[in-house]
Amino acid sequence: MTLNDRLTALRDLVRKEGFSYEAVFITRPENRAYLSGFTGSFGYLLITATDAILFTDGRYMEQAALQAPGWKVVRLTRPFEQSVIPEIKRLGLASIGFEADHLSYNDYKSWTEKIKETHWLPAPNLGAKLRQRKDAVEVEALRRAVDIASKAFDRMLGVLKPGMTEREAAAELEYGFRKFGADAIAFDTIVASGPRGALPHGQATGKVIEAGELVTFDFGARAAGYNSDITRTVFVGGKGKQPSERQRQIYELVRESQQAGVEAVKPGVAAGEIDKICRDIFEKAGLAEYYMHSTGHNLGREVHEAPFLMPDDANLLEAGMVLTVEPGLYFPEWGGVRIEDDLLVTAGGAEILPGLSKELILL
Repeated sequence: MTLNDRLTALRDLVRKEGFSYEAVFITRPENRAYLSGFTGSFGYLLITATDAILFTDGRYMEQAALQAPGWKVVRLTRPFEQSVIPEIKRLGLASIGFEADHLSYNDYKSWTEKIKETHWLPAPNLGAKLRQRKDAVEVEALRRAVDIASKAFDRMLGVLKPGMTEREAAAELEYGFRKFGADAIAFDTIVASGPRGALPHGQATGKVIEAGELVTFDFGARAAGYNSDITRTVFVGGKGKQPSERQRQIYELVRESQQAGVEAVKPGVAAGEIDKICRDIFEKAGLAEYYMHSTGHNLGREVHEAPFLMPDDANLLEAGMVLTVEPGLYFPEWGGVRIEDDLLVTAGGAEILPGLSKELILL
């Protein structure tokens, strides 16, 4: 899908949904980049049935012209609305739909008070709806982000040992992202060792990783604007230590749940059904209370995109979505286990993007 195709798809969506506004005003960075190709850190889009205008400041004028061919690029000067209002008046717009989940109340007041002849109407996140299904270019970027993260994780395992701190392990992992070509980290790397593994979002600390502990790593790389999101739990041995029976049992139960979820992913299945399949395995084992988050989410320019694999979510999976499946169990004062893969939904099921083994890794 070309950038022009995406713009056409947005206009078609506005018509299909029956929205009354004459233009859409885009402020969310992910939607701005998706629709225009412009990746600078600041700017707005104003899109009508026939016009496509990109507003940005002086830092990005040349970049915008290169990345967004076919768009009218207008330079912003402070106050920013004073650069946009002339274009709104030139187009004679009586109504504009704005991203109500992104534009702040203060900005909304400022805009509406300075151009009273135009009605500003709250619009849903139309870009997010368009971004649910990935085209071939997007899938390739996601494959690269997964490949980079996987290589970085393998590299980090080669130096991980008892006595390292969680922060040191995270630093080794993030260095690998850059070494293998990532543009950035997708999110703050999670490293949770031993009892801290009970924290699903336990960001790396100065805690020393001890021999005999399970360590959960949740990590992702960003490539060409797209994010990977992978989780693995490993056993750090040393001093002759081997995993305890409970550590192995909990790990295998999580792996069984995660694999069941992966195998259930296919077009037409409700997002909530994947969550139920994973959750039922923990329920049968009498451990459902130790599973306290949803099973996954769509993935792309944002790490967390709709639909979400959560209880009772009736949204149907579609070919072209890229999803995470990430069940886990977390026990206070003991630790936890989570396993997560990134999957491309295909016409016949799902493909795990190039990734890592799900056997318990023993170091």
